[in-house]
Amino acid sequence: MTEDMKIDHFTDDMRLMAGEAAALMKSLSNQARLMILCQLVGGEHSVAALEKNLNTKQPNVSQQLARLRMEGYVQARRDGRTIYYSLADDRVISVIKNLHATFCPT
Repeated sequence: MTEDMKIDHFTDDMRLMAGEAAALMKSLSNQARLMILCQLVGGEHSVAALEKNLNTKQPNVSQQLARLRMEGYVQARRDGRTIYYSLADDRVISVIKNLHATFCPT
């Protein structure tokens, strides 16, 4: 492989990863979605628990969870009539933990 081919391959990989990072940043730029992800970094939660913890209405929580699920950042598990959500992407956990360390110091 020539040096030019290596650079092109590297640039293509970087472009792909930059697109994925930009998509995640776009999701995180919504305060409701960011708050949900912050709750889920601590573990699995039901929609009712998220609604209570975030002091918001169920339709808003469900709408944001649907978007996060479609993007592959959260996953759902059903137990009877209750649906539990958890993080599905380790990269999200890393980003949320770094944001927490930066903006929510202890």
